[in-house]
Amino acid sequence: MTKVIGVRFKEGGKIYYFSPNKFKLKKRITVVVETERGLQMGWIATDPLEIDESKLDSPLHNIIRIATKQDYKKYKRNLADAREAVKVCKKLVKKNGLNMIILDANFTLDRNQLLFHFLADGRVDFRNLAKDLAAIYKTRIELRQIGVRDKAKMIGGIGQCGRILCCKAFLNKFENISINMAKNQNLSLNPSKVNGACGRLLCCLKYEDENYKCSHEKLPKIGSTVQTEQGEGLVVAVDILEKKYKVDVPNVGIIEVKVEENECSK
Repeated sequence: MTKVIGVRFKEGGKIYYFSPNKFKLKKRITVVVETERGLQMGWIATDPLEIDESKLDSPLHNIIRIATKQDYKKYKRNLADAREAVKVCKKLVKKNGLNMIILDANFTLDRNQLLFHFLADGRVDFRNLAKDLAAIYKTRIELRQIGVRDKAKMIGGIGQCGRILCCKAFLNKFENISINMAKNQNLSLNPSKVNGACGRLLCCLKYEDENYKCSHEKLPKIGSTVQTEQGEGLVVAVDILEKKYKVDVPNVGIIEVKVEENECSK
């Protein structure tokens, strides 16, 4: 087990783990960390914890120092320069006739790298664009293509529920979502109902999927024949949320059968 602490680089962003490096750190303290891209500034997002090193997504880097006023000034200047870099890059994209949409830019704290995120329908040959940008900014340039879900997380917005998009508010990573999750919940398969602002299936379909699957295992299908205390009958309706179903029993009529809660627990 290795002692680590979580760091975020932007609100709602993924938490990355670093070695505390003998610093006494609390949540929201701003720190400078060593990353594969170079030095970056972020803030502490978790308490110190022990984690199996084999479960880490990448090599464990160190927290270099608690951020100083000078670091913060560099950070603010980099943000302003990055916004300007987006404008410059968009002009160069148009000049080179490239079919891509520049979303944002980000300098490392030491300005050893300038990273651009972009959206495109397919592969893009941006070698000339990278050369033009490197000539202007005299640093290492990286252009990274992202998907529409990442774009929604960056931009944010309001979902069908009337709340801030989950990806913007708290989701650290995207789960695999399938249309079967909507089917399990008896939802309309109309894209306008099950797709989010990004145009992909709603992330929230995943939240209660296990409960719905469990309920389906315990509830009969509509049209099936089941045995009840009042005789054999045909299932005519199923209520997944209430965990009950209705059965049409000959010479008796429609009766309701409730599935016990503990029968549907895992």
